[in-house]
Amino acid sequence: MALLTHFLACAFGMGSWVTVNGLWVEVPLLVTVLPEQWYLPSYITIIIQMANVGPLFVTLMNRFRPGLLKEVAVIYAIVSMGVMACLLLAFLWNHTSLIAGTSHSIPFLILTFFLSLVDCTSSVTFLPFMMQLQPQYTNTFFIGEGLSGLIPALIALGQGSGISHCTNVSYEVNITTGNETVESTIFQLETRYLPPKFSTLIFFLLMTAVMLTCLLAFFFLTRQPKVWELSQQHLFPSNIMLNSFDQILHEGADSQLSRGCSCPKDPKGPGDILPQKFSYSVTKLALIYLLITWVSALTNGVLPSVQSYSCLPYGHTTYHLAATLSSMANPLACVVAMFLPSRSLTLMGILTMAGTGFGAYNMAIAVMSPCPLLQQSQWGDAIIVLSWVLFTGTLSYVKVMAGMILRSRSHSALVWYGVLEQLGSLLGALLMFPLVNVYGLFKSADYCSLQCPT
Repeated sequence: MALLTHFLACAFGMGSWVTVNGLWVEVPLLVTVLPEQWYLPSYITIIIQMANVGPLFVTLMNRFRPGLLKEVAVIYAIVSMGVMACLLLAFLWNHTSLIAGTSHSIPFLILTFFLSLVDCTSSVTFLPFMMQLQPQYTNTFFIGEGLSGLIPALIALGQGSGISHCTNVSYEVNITTGNETVESTIFQLETRYLPPKFSTLIFFLLMTAVMLTCLLAFFFLTRQPKVWELSQQHLFPSNIMLNSFDQILHEGADSQLSRGCSCPKDPKGPGDILPQKFSYSVTKLALIYLLITWVSALTNGVLPSVQSYSCLPYGHTTYHLAATLSSMANPLACVVAMFLPSRSLTLMGILTMAGTGFGAYNMAIAVMSPCPLLQQSQWGDAIIVLSWVLFTGTLSYVKVMAGMILRSRSHSALVWYGVLEQLGSLLGALLMFPLVNVYGLFKSADYCSLQCPT
């Protein structure tokens, strides 16, 4: 029974962020089909931030009308919504509509909002539910959260990027000279994409299967006996209630409300009950909160908006590898943090500067688009992929370090962690959306028709 419960907790955790992570790793294929093209990542970034109305609503309801929202019912509702939205996305992702004479992938954008709503709301509902089970199952749940980023990346790697090649395409044009019109044929190199190993339809159906697994796992978890809880509360009522309440406060506030690290902020050993208290000055705490805001703005708003401009000039395969491997770097950084935890502010500052440096390189390459450095060299391809992986990995580890420090302080410190993380993410998305979509600071071009200086 215990092994089965561990499996169910892991499967339940997988449904927390799997759809949003799946969207990001599939973007390299989507930009070749959807009319938004290179603008697509900036649209997804701002939509994810809009979807935070879900956790905000749940939080406010629990604050002002406690008990009105039933936790189990809310989880059933959002996971069922995720299953339906993912299933509809599999069949409607490439449907377009005309708005003001311009083609847009309206079904995809709307369903992306609902998928983001599901994942964002899961942050404030899944973990409090897990606190009803024995503590060891919470650790298994976090393993499932890590898999929610790893599984889509592995599926995307198996899917392949869809190899591109340059084709000489002929066009018939009319050339008028004086009073005479002559029909002429011109030739132009254009990029053509071979289909991946399996289609986007299959990819989203696999994501639907993961969400359905999460729903079934939750169904069986709600039917797990509470014998351990009841017996312990009967023997030691005051001790168990105080420890459980403290655990809920610390764990519940430790959720991720945006695209970020899907792992516990303070990994605990099997024998730990309460985190050790550490004292930090006001100046150090202000520095930690500043770093949280800065890192969240970079990882959740600024850099994701321009990933297409940063990677596509090097080719479609390079973009695919950068998106999938950087997505895998997130849970791997969390695993490293579990085995090598650190509360060193010096290390946090060094890693933040390193991650910012990698992000600055990615941004500089995006600004140079469509003719970045080392474009015709394999070194350029390798450097941009490695830069994206190290950018995501280092800053994900910084987030875990910040959570560990603040969790050892107080519950309110973690609340402010969440607030500033959301604020940074929102500011980053709001800053980049007009720069990308309105002012056209970043330029796109067909890979095969590029005419860059050598």
